[in-house]
Amino acid sequence: MSAEQFQNLAKYTACDVSDALLKLNVPGAGFLADIAPVKSKTPRVVAPASTILFAPKTSPSFPKPVGPKPDPDPPSNGDGSKISPGTPYADLVKQDTIAVLSQPEGQVCAVVGGINAVRMEQLGAKGVLVSGRVRDVEALGGLKMQVWCKGTSSVGAGAQASAWAVGYPVAIGDVVVNSGDIIMLDGAENSAVAIPKDKLDEVLKLLPKLTEADDKCMADVLAGGSVKEAFAKHRGK
Repeated sequence: MSAEQFQNLAKYTACDVSDALLKLNVPGAGFLADIAPVKSKTPRVVAPASTILFAPKTSPSFPKPVGPKPDPDPPSNGDGSKISPGTPYADLVKQDTIAVLSQPEGQVCAVVGGINAVRMEQLGAKGVLVSGRVRDVEALGGLKMQVWCKGTSSVGAGAQASAWAVGYPVAIGDVVVNSGDIIMLDGAENSAVAIPKDKLDEVLKLLPKLTEADDKCMADVLAGGSVKEAFAKHRGK
């Protein structure tokens, strides 16, 4: 993705992007559901994803595994690799990316805390998106980079989860995020969106047309017209 493409994409909102992805029949319209920023009033950030997949584990406090075992040999996009035991995942995050972490559903532990988040920021990450839980919220709120998540916990990752692989596709609801896909974190819309990298050119081509049509619809409605008439006039079919 070129710098010009980043600048062009950052002009639009997450809603605009999902509208374009819906037109392109992308599963889930790219919306990463139920994920919100740790702190409010965050600026819009756009960057490629670097994915981290977590697997279930057990501990004396949590003796039953929660979540399915990962595929022993899942597909990757070419740069996927399993994480060697004892290697902190935060040390593997790539510069100028948004780290996208997928935690097994139903776990109550956090997979990101203050230490790992600080390390990712030091390595140049633009943000962290967790399909799961985080902890050390006060420390996370003090970072320059953004942290988005589904929830919080006081329990560390070692209780139920272990980082298993980097660079493999991760599923967040109906959306599959591949390493290198484009992530938009839009604090104004409280929404996170993933754009498949092979759809980026089409999205950028659609966005000006869709937003222009919406602006014209809004102008007509503000002038007293009906939504039906505005949509028929400017959106067409």
